[in-house]
Order: sequence, then C-alpha cells, then structure tokens
Amino acid sequence: MDFLSQTYIALRGPTGAPQTASETITKLSDRLSPGTLLADRRAAVLSLKGLTRDWKEDVGENALPGLLEVLQNDAEIDPDIGKAALETLNTLCEVDENTKDLALRHTEYVLAKEQPTHTLFALLGNSNFYIRYATIQLLTTLLQNRRQVVQGYFLKAPSGASSVIAVLEDKREIIQNESIALIQSLISQSPDIQKVLAFEGAFEKLFHTVTQENGVEGGIVSQDALKCVDGLLRFNTSNQSYFRETTLPSSLCSLLQFPPNLQIQDPVPQEFSLQFWDQQKLINVSLVIGIMGMLISSKGNSAPDSSVFVRCFTELALSSNAPTPLKTQALRLLPDNLTFPLSGVILTPYMPVPETNGEEWDRLEPASALDVLVELAVHGEYNGLYRDKRTTESLELRSAAATVFENFVNKEEIRQAIVQGMAPSEATNIPSISPLLYALCLPPSSPINFANVTSTHFATLLFAQLLSSSSRSKTLARSIKPHTAVPTTPAQGQFFVPADGPLREGAEVEDEDDDDSPQSLLHLFNENLSLAFLSRSRMESNDQEAREWDKLIIAYLCLLSQWLWTDPKAVREFLDTGGLGVLVEPINQTTDAESLIPGLCAFLLGICYEFNRQPGEITRATIHPIINRLGVDMLVGQMNRLREDDRFKAVGPTSIVLPYPTAISLRSGTTAPSETEGEIWFDWAFVDFWKSNQYTIQRGLGTDPNAMSPSAGASAESAMLISSLRDVIRSQAQELEEMQQKIGEASAWETKLSELQAQVSQMEARLVQTDEKIKNLRRSKRTCWYCWMRSAPSERRIRRGLGRLGLMFLRMRGMKKRMKKRKKIRTIYHCLSWSMC
Repeated sequence: MDFLSQTYIALRGPTGAPQTASETITKLSDRLSPGTLLADRRAAVLSLKGLTRDWKEDVGENALPGLLEVLQNDAEIDPDIGKAALETLNTLCEVDENTKDLALRHTEYVLAKEQPTHTLFALLGNSNFYIRYATIQLLTTLLQNRRQVVQGYFLKAPSGASSVIAVLEDKREIIQNESIALIQSLISQSPDIQKVLAFEGAFEKLFHTVTQENGVEGGIVSQDALKCVDGLLRFNTSNQSYFRETTLPSSLCSLLQFPPNLQIQDPVPQEFSLQFWDQQKLINVSLVIGIMGMLISSKGNSAPDSSVFVRCFTELALSSNAPTPLKTQALRLLPDNLTFPLSGVILTPYMPVPETNGEEWDRLEPASALDVLVELAVHGEYNGLYRDKRTTESLELRSAAATVFENFVNKEEIRQAIVQGMAPSEATNIPSISPLLYALCLPPSSPINFANVTSTHFATLLFAQLLSSSSRSKTLARSIKPHTAVPTTPAQGQFFVPADGPLREGAEVEDEDDDDSPQSLLHLFNENLSLAFLSRSRMESNDQEAREWDKLIIAYLCLLSQWLWTDPKAVREFLDTGGLGVLVEPINQTTDAESLIPGLCAFLLGICYEFNRQPGEITRATIHPIINRLGVDMLVGQMNRLREDDRFKAVGPTSIVLPYPTAISLRSGTTAPSETEGEIWFDWAFVDFWKSNQYTIQRGLGTDPNAMSPSAGASAESAMLISSLRDVIRSQAQELEEMQQKIGEASAWETKLSELQAQVSQMEARLVQTDEKIKNLRRSKRTCWYCWMRSAPSERRIRRGLGRLGLMFLRMRGMKKRMKKRKKIRTIYHCLSWSMC
C-alpha cells in the first residue's frame, strides 16, 4: 500500500491536478537522484518501467542518466530496483522496426563511458536470478547494437571473463541458455576475447553443458553450445592449439559414439554405424564433424588425432545409415592431400531392408574403403539401391565421393595401380570387371536408362582423373580390352574395385566367337558415342530423353578430350576407328538451341589435329581441308559459345550439381520432377582443363599441317613437369657445388695439417738436439750454471734477462763480501760476465 500511495502521489502531483506523461516522467526522473530515499528511487524506477513502452523517447531523454546512476549505485544492494532498472534500460535500447534510430541513440549514451558496462559484467556474478537474467538480456541487446564497443569494454573489465564463465555454471536452464547466446555474440569476430574465454575454461564448461543435455541427442541447448565451441575455434589458431593439448578432441569422437582409440585394423562398432536420426540430431552431429574437419584442415595429417577423425569421417560416409547431407559433409571435410590408406581399411557396409522404413538393415560383405568409395560415386548410395532417384542430395554425395577419389589418386603410382588392375592379366589374359570399368562399358540403350546415364557419367569423371597428366596411365589404358558382353545389371550387395577378380560371381556373360578379339576402350567409346549421336538425332529438342542423350554424349566427349591430349598414339587409334566422322557430323548439323555438343566436338577435333603426329591413313594433311571447309572462325565460335553457356559457367570447384529445369518436363508432358532433383554436366577438373587449353587449340586450328606446333612437343603438364625437374636439377647442382666447396676446404685443411705435422717433426728433431747439448754441457765440469743456460737454445731476451740478474746478484753480494772473498767473487764475476766460458 505504501508503494501504491507513493506512486499515486508522484503521478497526481502536489495539487491533484492531472499531469501529462512528459511532466510525470520529468518528476519521476528527478526522484532518481542519489539524494532521495531508496524506496522513492525504487518507486520511480518501477513507474518509469511502465511508461517506457509507450513513451520511450521521453523516458530516455529525461531518465536515462538517473537510471545509469541507479544501476551503478543501487542494483547490487537492492535486487528489486536493480531488476527494474535493467529491464527499463533493455527496453530503451531494444531495437524494433519503428524506433531503431532512437534505440541506437540510447545505446550510444549507455556506452559513452565504460563504467556502466563494467557494472553490468560485475552484476553477472550476482546469484539473484532476476538480476543475472536481466543483465544477460541487456548485455545481449547492447552487443547486437554496438558489438565492438562492448567487446572493447569487456577486455578492460576487472571481472569480465570470470563472470561470464560463472554464468555458464548456473544450473538454472534459462540462465544457462541465455548465457550461451551471450557468449556467441561476445566472441563474434574477436580473437582476443576468444582466447581469454578459452583459457578461462570455456571449452570445458561448454562440453559439460553438452554432456548434461544428452550429447548430440540433446535439443537446442546442445546445438547452441556446439556453435559456441565452433565460434571459439574457427579462425583462431591459438585456441585450436590449446584445444588439441586438452582431452577434448577425443570427446568429439565419443559424442558420435566412435571409439577414439580405435586401431586401423579394428572394426567399427555397430552402435556407430546404425543409429536413430532426427532433424535436431542431424544439426548437432553436423556441428561436431564441422569442428573435427576444422581441426584437420588447420593442422593437416600431422596431428595425432587427424587419422582418427579421417577414419570417423570415412566410416560415417561409407558404412553408416547417417543422412545423406551428413555423409556429403563428412566427405568434403576430408583433407585435400589425403594420405589415409583407403585401400587398406576394411569397412562393413549396410543396406536398408526394403519396406521397413529404415528400421531394419542388412550387413553386406566387408570391402575396402576404396571399393565402397568407387561404388558410391558410380552407382550411388547403398550400392545403387536408390540409383533411379537423382535428387540434389544424392548427386552432391556422389560428386563428393568423386572429389575424394580425385584427391586419393594424386600420386602417380596409385593411378597406375588402378588402371593396371583393369587391364588383362598376363596369366589369364582376361580383364577384371570392376564397377568403374562396368559403368564405362555400358552400351547406350533406347529408350535410355536415366540411372545408367548418371553411372556412366560419373565413371567417365573418375576415369578421367586416372588419366589426367599421366602418360603412363594413358599407355596402360590403351591396353584395356574389356569383355564384349558385360553384365546387364550390376550385382547388388557386393562391392569390388580393380583387380578383385576376373568376373563377378553371378554375372551372366554371353557366348562370343573365339575369332572376335576384344575391343579397346577407345574403340568402344567411339562406338558408344556414335550410337548416342544416332539415338539423339531421333529425339525432339525439347524432350527430356533428348536431354539425357546430351549428357551421355558430353560425358564421352569430355573423357576423350582429356585422354587424347598430348597422346599421339591415342589420337591415332581414335582416328583409325572412325572418330573423325563422328566429330564432323554434329558440327555440320548445328542448331541455335545447341551449344555444348558442337563446341566440344570442335574442341576434340582441334585436339586430334594438334596431336596427330603418328603415321597413319588419316594425317594432319587429311584433317586440314576438313577444318578449312568447316571454317576456323566457325569452330572457334562454337567453342566460345560453349564457354558462355550457363551450364558450363555454373560449375565451380565446390559443387558440380545444378538444379533440374522443370520446364523441360512440363513441355514434354511427363511428370514434373521435384524441386530437389538435380543434374550434372561437367566437373571442375574438365572446366579447368578447358580454360587452360582452349586458346592453344584455337591457335592450332589455323596452323599449317606440316608445321610442328609447340604444344605437340610438350603439353602444359609436360612444361610444368620439365620446369619442376629443372628446379630439382638446379637445386641439386647447387648442393653439388656446395659439397665441392666443402671438399676443397677439407683438402686445404689437410694441406695445413700436413704442414703442421712437418713443423712438429722439425721441432721434435730440434728438441732432441737440444736435449743432447744439455746433457753434454752437464757433463762438463768447468761449466757453471749461467754458462749452461747461456749455451741452451733459448731466446735472446731470456739470456739478457739472466745476465742482468747475474749482475744484480754480484752487486748485492759484492757490497757485503767484497773485502772477505775478493778473489772468489772476482772468479764468479768473470764467469757470469762470459769471461771464463
């Protein structure tokens, strides 16, 4: 009642006349001065709190200085007035659509001096729920409005870091949640604050919060805590180094139920491979593996925990029931310089039982990680179980697998081993049928099989990576002669890769005549390309099936372009199998709607002309009239149109999957694909290859057939190899010169040593002579001590010094005994003065 009466009196005024809101706010603001009673100040703050929503500008103009004084003087003493003052300040600084400028002006006034902010950080240590909660809300609002200013004050606050960490330990859920949001805003783009909080124990507190929330199975609290950990580590090498020194990296694996001490030969427990997934768990696990991938990329493969993380990512992507986006993320986080032994790690893949809604899973035969990776890229997830569905997620996963394969085969010996495994063995002369070779050799069928087109397309991408910049691999590839009758469908539930065996068990092989020798891959590609062109010519331009034929044709043309580059023998074999006619006809039948296929045909024709250096029926002189008849300008224009096509320009280093245009299906009358359906046309490796060599081919089209082109002698890759070898030779020559210089210095030292040894020998000889003289002088009875010293081979100054000493001795002795022993002294004197000797 006292509070109500005081508030009523304050609002009524002394005479009881009605007052305006501005007058009321002015009078209430006057009561905030330190000279009034605490109860009056409390009543005034509570009244101003109620007026703030509707009269924010007046309250801020009149009461803001007084509220700051109350905050600094009374908030710690009286929780009620502190809570009311904090909430009022938060309302004044809170930004909404209508009062954004006003809220920012109030924020700037609050942050004009550092003392109010220091008071707020000190109030975080208050155990009162309302004080702590309101303080967190006000600090969060100030950080949203002027983050850098608050961060600067935090670094100068006496108890800033300890108070923030203390809030994390609060067991009240709402305080804990708000404190995590506060830390996220506080550490944003501030490496210094990130370091301060990390060394104050923020990592341990955040992981403790995640553990209390049931790990990745938890809700939004676990998500915010993991985001906070990510914010403390990302772009902060100091915190990353500190984090590795703790035991927390193993906790990341434990959160995913992956054993952190698992050896490479040990199998992964089924609890990790088969888990129950929901949307919240997907988000939490995505944050965990994002942190693990960040630690791998910042330290590379040298960190002790990197191999464990890489094994975890490999198992998660290739042998678990994790959602497709999570598998894609795990593959993309693998390091570019992948040194993990994919061929030596044995996985146990799983496949969902149909019509069980993912509740039952079948365990497949163990296979190497490389086998499963190739199978995933070529046929899709779960051994091609959903290969007919070409959603964006599934294509992104397969493209990520292709990228990992590209990184793995960077070493020349690995490429050669895989290509050699597809060639016929010397013992049986029968080629091994691998998923990669199987997909490459699939013959085009009409009506076209969309799933087979995608498999063949990915197979060409993988095979191109094996041949790129490797003359030895191209030579081995020319020796591959696959069996004419390949299986019509791949065996489900069985993984295999190069050199696994001559033929998969259960695959049906048609009988063929013994007289028919197997065709080479180039011959087979030429036939498939010709059949694809023939089937494409029978389709309408707006037909969905025609679009699939275009993809298949482009896949073959891209692979052939990369294979024939700087390989004259492959060019000769391609031309001998009728490849020239296959390329010329599409260029002649160009339409305005087509830009990709004619441009690729023109590019491949230029490669054949540029590198046709082997003797044969079709020479450069044979191709040159065809180029002139087609027109060099027209061929260059076709290649430029390809470069400007949206499907070509949209391909980037990170993603090759494009959204499927629904209008094509609508025009053809078929069912419109879903919004998530995607498609692929090119990969980044070919786009980069094209951009690097397009102008070389364009210049080569106009050269004389008898002229030796510079690119025929050495390709860009060969030039790079030669340059690197020259650098190696230069460095080795420099090292050899340094070694020769050291050898010369060593020989000079040997010469000096021999000279010193000779001098030592002379000195020893002189020493022997001196010893003999000394012995002879000692044998002489007439020789005194001074004469013996005089006869010794000593320095002149020693002799002179001894003479002076003798004279001094004579003078001293002579003064005393001159009269007594004159005769004896005279004898000694004559001896020392070199008279007797």
